[in-house]
Amino acid sequence: METLQAIHTRRSIRKYAADKVERETIIEVLKAAMAAPSAGNQQPWRFVVIESRETLDRIPSIHPYAGMVPSASCAIMVCGDTSAEKYPGNWMLDCAAAVQNMLLALHDKGLGAVWCGLWPDAARVDSFRALAGLPEYIVPLALVPVGIPDQKTGAHDRFDESKIHWERW
Repeated sequence: METLQAIHTRRSIRKYAADKVERETIIEVLKAAMAAPSAGNQQPWRFVVIESRETLDRIPSIHPYAGMVPSASCAIMVCGDTSAEKYPGNWMLDCAAAVQNMLLALHDKGLGAVWCGLWPDAARVDSFRALAGLPEYIVPLALVPVGIPDQKTGAHDRFDESKIHWERW
């Protein structure tokens, strides 16, 4: 798949078939996530891959928009390690870039995923920190459920020229 095609055809997928996504595929996607740019090459991202059906089934009770997680093959929690920051405050930018790389890589592999925000919602951060046993310096930014898509999607043109300003506002 060409890069621009992947960008323009990737969609949030919330319905998954029962098939399992292989661990090798998840590792390949995480390699793509870790290829993201980061401020000062600090690479503060950390990942928790959740495969336990019991844990996946619990997630909707702690995240109001994660009802699709129990049907996912797994979920990847993207976290920032604040102790690894060279430039404080940039961890979330770096981790967001890693999430976008991961979403595009998953789409390229024919898989479906959706970005469920955790940070900056303090209740979600605390709940997911407890769920995964994260130390205080690890901040959960996003949860990405992953699975075989079980819904139709298509390209949508989101271009809006009114949001562009040339040279000055």
